[in-house]
Amino acid sequence: MPELPEVETRVRELRQPCVGRTICGVQLDWPRHLHQLSPQQFAERIHGQTVTQLWRRGKYLIFDLTRDALLIHLRMSGDLCVQPGNSAAEPHTHTRLRFENGHELRFSDARKFGRVYLVGDAQQIVGKLGPEPLAAAFNARQLHTALRAKNRALKPLLLDQSFLAGLGNIYTDEALFIAGLHPQRRSASLSLAEAHALWLALRRALRSGIRHNGASIDWVYRGGQQQLHFRVYQRAGQPCLRCGALVRRIVVAQRGTHFCPHCQRLTRARK
Repeated sequence: MPELPEVETRVRELRQPCVGRTICGVQLDWPRHLHQLSPQQFAERIHGQTVTQLWRRGKYLIFDLTRDALLIHLRMSGDLCVQPGNSAAEPHTHTRLRFENGHELRFSDARKFGRVYLVGDAQQIVGKLGPEPLAAAFNARQLHTALRAKNRALKPLLLDQSFLAGLGNIYTDEALFIAGLHPQRRSASLSLAEAHALWLALRRALRSGIRHNGASIDWVYRGGQQQLHFRVYQRAGQPCLRCGALVRRIVVAQRGTHFCPHCQRLTRARK
């Protein structure tokens, strides 16, 4: 599933061809992409609206329109691109928004889990998300307070979008390795120093992902290079880049989880 760096990469790529463009047509081959609205309602409501801004919140791409907000969540297999309307579409392209200049915003989604929202205010959809881990206002002390308020294993807690927005399997595993924290460590047991290390690690892992245009680990998300810089993710059975111990893969909260058993020992908070 595309995570914060992959979504941020798409946002940056799509700003120039989308912002300022007016939507003059819609083609929906998979109506279940739509949240609440029928295809007819969606097409009538979005027609004639202009994209005024494009930004990201968590894993959502948010297109501010002249009257509404269009939000797209890529889920497991979604991808977005802008192409000339007369060009051949990628396989599994189910939703198209036609611009007045003849180009189309195309949403391809092989597994058809993606979602498209058209609402009056984006906060209706993203209002319950947790803080942005890269936001200037989010600091290590806030993270420590939030961790102490819970008593959950770190891995599933960091994946909880109401706790922090944008993290998924890849960057959670990478950040926990950088911070030297076991994925099953109880969040309430972290000291302030450990929370600070985790805060730094989250930002380091996510910024690396953005710098390398995200990770391309299968045919769904293309163009990223972060997979060439993985420290533990998908490296089970290979030597740890820090200590040489073999990276392990376990299942935590039904999610495949990669970690170094030497660098990320399951210990209590350090004094």
